[in-house]
Order: sequence, then structure tokens, then C-alpha cells
Amino acid sequence: MTEHDEVPSTAAEFNKGIWKENPIFVQMLGMCPTLAVTNSAINALAMGLATLFVLIASSAMVAALRRAIPSQVRISTYIVIVATFVTVADFVLQAVAPDVHKELGAFIALIVVNCVILGRAEAFASKHGVWVSCCDAAGMGLGFTVALLCMGIPRELLGSGACFGVQLLGADFEPWVVMILPPGGFLTLGMLMLVFAQVKAMRQRRAGSREGA
Repeated sequence: MTEHDEVPSTAAEFNKGIWKENPIFVQMLGMCPTLAVTNSAINALAMGLATLFVLIASSAMVAALRRAIPSQVRISTYIVIVATFVTVADFVLQAVAPDVHKELGAFIALIVVNCVILGRAEAFASKHGVWVSCCDAAGMGLGFTVALLCMGIPRELLGSGACFGVQLLGADFEPWVVMILPPGGFLTLGMLMLVFAQVKAMRQRRAGSREGA
């Protein structure tokens, strides 16, 4: 892809991160925060939005500086850029939602080494212009956020009977404590990946049938 192809490709670059190349359900990147912070929907949303911000900001800067960054130090430069925006996200979250910041703990700082962010910087932003890189980052970040919410909402609902801290199930509900523990994370992830794969296979079969017709 050349820079002349950027304008017509932006929609495709944005959409691929949500479905076709979803960071969690397809590429299986960022598994550590996925399993660790999705014991509640609010934690999942906060981590997703923080990652989305860092992805877009770092991709934009890498794309803008791609010709000025020597290839010999590109990875270390990307890490410095990502770490700068992670620090911004960390301070903002600490100021706006201190309780959520305390719950997430070190996982906000670990966004620096998230494979999704470094992967997009190396594989995409370093080779494309600012606008198309931002579209790619926004799609990947949104796909990551949606996947975290798909994990966090059922885990919190079954594990404590609440969603975003609001009690939804009655007093007679017996919480499935395992859902907010690490085994519940693996179980939920496995079930969602199975559903994702089945839906993807069905769409491919339908597309093949239409082409055959």
C-alpha cells in the first residue's frame, strides 16, 4: 500500500480491527490485561479506553516521525513514544477515576509493552501516513475495547450479579464467584472465541454461497 492509496482505504483499515483482525479474538494479543482486568465491566472499559487513546496518539506520532526515526533505534523510540502517552493516560485516569485507577494498578503502566500497540507502530504506522495510521489504530483500539467489554460484562454479571456496579440480579441470585477469578477469565475467553469463530465461519459460508450463485 502506498500513501496515494490512503484515502480510499481508511474505512477498511478502521473496520478490520473490529472484526477481521480483532486483537483479542483473532490475533490473541494483549492476553494479560484481557484476563486480569475484565473481572468487572468498568475496569474493562477503563483499560480499553486508555489503550485506545495510547494507540491513536502513538500511531499518529510514529507516522508523523517515521522518516526521521533511524531504523537502528526505531523500537526503543516507539517505546519512548508509547510510554509518554501511557503516562498521560495514567495521570488522567488517576485524577478522573481514582478508584478505577487503584483497581487497575500496574496494568495501566504495562500498556507500554502491550503487543497490540507496539505491533501497530512497527507493522503499520511506521509505513503509512498519519491519517490512515490513526484509522488503523482507532479500529484496533475499538476492537480491543469491545472485546474487553464482552469479557467484563458477563463476568461481572455472573460473578456478582451487577453490571457497571449496578445490581441487576435479585437477592436470590447466588453469585458464581469463579467468574471473577482467573479460571472464569479463561472460561469466558474460550467461550467468546468459540462464538466468534462460529460466526466468522457462518459469514464465510454465506459469502461463498452468494459467490456461487
